[in-house]
Amino acid sequence: MGQLDGKVAFITGAGRGQGRSHAVVLAEHGADVIAVDIGADIPTVPYPMATADDLAETARLVEATGRRCVTAMADVRDIGALQKALDHGIAELGGVDIVLANAGVLHSGPPEETLEEAAANWADAVGIMLGGVFNTLKVAQRPLIDQGRGGAVVITGSTAGLAGMTDGSGGMSGYTAAKHGVVGLARGWAKLLGQHNVRVNVVHPTAVDTFMINNPHSPMADSGRLGQVKRVLPVDRLEPRDVSEAILWLVSDTGHAVTGVSLPLDSGVSLA
Repeated sequence: MGQLDGKVAFITGAGRGQGRSHAVVLAEHGADVIAVDIGADIPTVPYPMATADDLAETARLVEATGRRCVTAMADVRDIGALQKALDHGIAELGGVDIVLANAGVLHSGPPEETLEEAAANWADAVGIMLGGVFNTLKVAQRPLIDQGRGGAVVITGSTAGLAGMTDGSGGMSGYTAAKHGVVGLARGWAKLLGQHNVRVNVVHPTAVDTFMINNPHSPMADSGRLGQVKRVLPVDRLEPRDVSEAILWLVSDTGHAVTGVSLPLDSGVSLA
């Protein structure tokens, strides 16, 4: 018997990195998965997004655990596409119990960033990581309520959403603003959905060892820069599974009384 037997998880940004890890870990514990990713590059973001092949690999890994996986390509900024992806997944798998609003980008403008470039970078960062989170909550709200069996939502935040982090560029400023903003969304939606036994929380990881920071364009690609961040514990990077295991606790029955919290997975960065 797995902790999540009979559950269905809807995960955005599931093509690689943290999203793929979350899909596999939840599947290992019994959940079927609706895995969504954009499958197209974003002009303002200098590194490539997850591809259809990446998403297919996530599905393969989920299915290797013995669970089912339904995939869809959708941009979280497009609420209609997101609704279609969720509806299809529900039709195939019989419902939705767990929602992980995980899709995100991390990009910084060059020192010579123009005002127009800054505005575009800001719009994409906030659109994906704040607007996209709202869209994910909105499309999942009705099925979570109508099923009458409760549920759990976890939003991917960041230490930037606790302590603040920016280089002044539109991309980094938008990232930090979005990660602060989702805390307010989580608290508000926790109050809204609590009467239906649906819990809403945020996890705030420090740097996670994924392509989002391990690419030559990442503002966090320089390991020396990570080493300059003040922290209490001698851990400057997490593995994706570290975040997945924390999420597992939040979405399983062991976290049944936890809602509206911001959980730091930050090696004590928020204390330093």
